[in-house]
Amino acid sequence: TATAGAPRRFCRCACFCSENLYVARYGLHLRFRSEQQLRQDYGPILRSRGCVSTKDFQQLLAELQQEVARRQRLGQESAARKALIASSYHPARPEVYNSLQDAALAPEFLSVAEYSASPGADLQSLLQRLQTVSEEKRIYRVPVFTASFCQALLEELEHFEQSDMPKGRPNTMNHYGVLLHELGLDEPLVTPLRERFLQPLMALLYPDCGGGQLDSHRAFVVKYAPGQDRELGCHYDNAELTLNVALGKAFTGGALYFGGLFQAPAALTEPLEVQHVVGQGVLHRGGQLHGARPLGTGERWNLVVWLRASAVRNRLCPMCCREPDLVDDEGFGDGFTREEPTTVDVCALT
Repeated sequence: TATAGAPRRFCRCACFCSENLYVARYGLHLRFRSEQQLRQDYGPILRSRGCVSTKDFQQLLAELQQEVARRQRLGQESAARKALIASSYHPARPEVYNSLQDAALAPEFLSVAEYSASPGADLQSLLQRLQTVSEEKRIYRVPVFTASFCQALLEELEHFEQSDMPKGRPNTMNHYGVLLHELGLDEPLVTPLRERFLQPLMALLYPDCGGGQLDSHRAFVVKYAPGQDRELGCHYDNAELTLNVALGKAFTGGALYFGGLFQAPAALTEPLEVQHVVGQGVLHRGGQLHGARPLGTGERWNLVVWLRASAVRNRLCPMCCREPDLVDDEGFGDGFTREEPTTVDVCALT
């Protein structure tokens, strides 16, 4: 067994290179193993979405092959970018790289986290301190960062965006934004946010989703702007739980919308819309179907933290819904581990 304090090796599931390949033009997430399988599984729906001619299909095939190759190189390329940024990039706001200070956090968030970690804390009392967006969908909202910290972080992110440093895509659906671990913000900002503040809060809100057993994350900032990404198709996250914080700037439109859980039938019958408020974070289950309405005017930057619990995902990969086929990966990988964490008990579902 690993000795206490030894760094744990995180993995991804092999399905990352063949499942949930997003094709924005047709609004579909596809599974791709071969040309024959693609025709067999998706022929009719692709035709109904406008993939009609041989040329259309060949173009789709080339895109999917390119995306698979990109995903296979992802870990290595990300590590190389992170090393280059660490050695050559000069921040505009170096203070955001200091260890997370309480002064960066909204008083309401500090209060909620402190209450959640206190002996005898209970869900009902916690809910009086949060805004419940939807009781049925278990979506909540709470101020997370101060306006001044949002401003400083945004200035730093814009400075990085305008630099000649290499940039990785935040995820498989967004093209514009920043991966926080590549920028060197995981250790000082996101890890303490997860361990000290989000862990006790999520343990009370979502005990059945691994809320008390969060042991890794993937954090990125997404940017929506005219001429760039304007909206986001309906999807679910590769996470047990998600925090989505609006950082700025001035914008109209771009509301989040939520459907049901991805496993549920008729999941998008009546979507619930949630407007972004700068500094405030929306908390939801990773499996809750959601998307972003088109941006009207301005620019919208959001910090998204996918929170992961290996004790939950080691049993079932949320992306392929099978027992994960583990592949060693860089950093936190996709949050899977080869061994169950020894420090936590898997809560019995009640």
